[in-house]
Amino acid sequence: MMNLAELANKKVHFIGLGGAGMSGIARIMLARGVNVSGSDAKESSVLTGLQTLGANVFVGHSAENLGSSDVLVVSSAIDKNNPEVLAAVDKGLEILTRAQALALLMSESKSIAIAGTHGKTTTTSMLTVALQHAGLDPSFAIGGMINRGGTNAHLGSGEIFIAEADESDGSFLAYKPFGAIITNIELDHVDHFPDLESVNKIFADFLASIQPGGFLIAGVDSPGVVDLLAKNSRTDIEIITYGKSADFSISHISLQASSAHARITKLGKVLGELSLSIPGEHNVENATASLAAGLKLGAPVAELLEGLESFSGAKRRFENKGSVNKVTVIDDYGHHPTEVRVTLETAKRFAGNGRVIVIFQPHRYSRTAMFVSEFADVLDIADHIFLLEVYAASEAAIPGVSSVLISNEMASTKVKFEPSMIEVVAEAVALAKPGDVIITLGAGDVNLLVPLILQTLEEKIAN
Repeated sequence: MMNLAELANKKVHFIGLGGAGMSGIARIMLARGVNVSGSDAKESSVLTGLQTLGANVFVGHSAENLGSSDVLVVSSAIDKNNPEVLAAVDKGLEILTRAQALALLMSESKSIAIAGTHGKTTTTSMLTVALQHAGLDPSFAIGGMINRGGTNAHLGSGEIFIAEADESDGSFLAYKPFGAIITNIELDHVDHFPDLESVNKIFADFLASIQPGGFLIAGVDSPGVVDLLAKNSRTDIEIITYGKSADFSISHISLQASSAHARITKLGKVLGELSLSIPGEHNVENATASLAAGLKLGAPVAELLEGLESFSGAKRRFENKGSVNKVTVIDDYGHHPTEVRVTLETAKRFAGNGRVIVIFQPHRYSRTAMFVSEFADVLDIADHIFLLEVYAASEAAIPGVSSVLISNEMASTKVKFEPSMIEVVAEAVALAKPGDVIITLGAGDVNLLVPLILQTLEEKIAN
């Protein structure tokens, strides 16, 4: 594969340019002076932003879009019969996966990859903001937007490159980082991993891919991570743990509606008090991982703690979208039962005496089929539950698999299957009273309902 010096002279075309991961890679290539073009199925603000930076952008897919490109970058979500893919194969272009392209950008940096079933985007964002506050200027590529700065990627002036490492198709093995964080390990992405054993295997391979002399920061409150470390035989990397009883220990946790606090102790010595401007015990854990990584990278503890306190969150991660007549609308990306549980528990704390009304859109038929009972259990935390139909992503429908399976499992008067996005907004808003929280939840397009919810709440007052 080419190196970074060779990349500078290439014309690189992206298919699926508007995606969270692809757009970040393109942004960094543009900053490096690479000639970038790309296509996506529909227009978006992301494409407009890349166009402003100099990318040649196409809406819709056509073989002609390739032009005189030398390299094609394609995400796993793109069909192999896409006309641009077929044209690239016919022309003999070098074809890179998203992970291979990111690995190329990371290859000459001190790279830190953040992996785990849950918390990757937030932890990557936290570490980035904390290091920036400490005066470092890391490069970063994140699978979501940092609220402060409003971007998902940046070419920094320093030697550090921070990257979110998505395990969903196993491609994160391409990164071979100097350092890594593994937040937790659970069964997910059942379209690629049929059982927990296969998930454990890919994380073991990821651990094995860390460069000799590097480090791993591991969240040992996760049984899956404990199991991974128990089977690890590597002695050429430093392993640092964090959790309730670990190298970096979390204690004196205090959770408020919109914030969180804890004491962090390193090997028995108090490092400091952690104060977060975002809620949730899970974010205390994510921040502790970021603190451990920041210290390992040479940043001062006081500045890291200040940076973490300044962190205002990432897009679609318990994101407060606004309030109308004291009804707050929250949007969250959670799509695994564990994430749904944590999000709804945080929402209940946020709501206080108010109620939590959730509009949940299951993501992928395979995940829905695997976790019907688990989704039913955790959704019951909410006071009222509206279930949209499953968001397919790139999957074909599985006969008999529908959100109805979850509502049937719940057998509760507070749950309703409502496949109409228009109707679900009307019904949720009709229920809402001052003090309540309406939360849109899922990794599909349920977030598109947020403007309509806010508008309908305004109309409710006017009427």
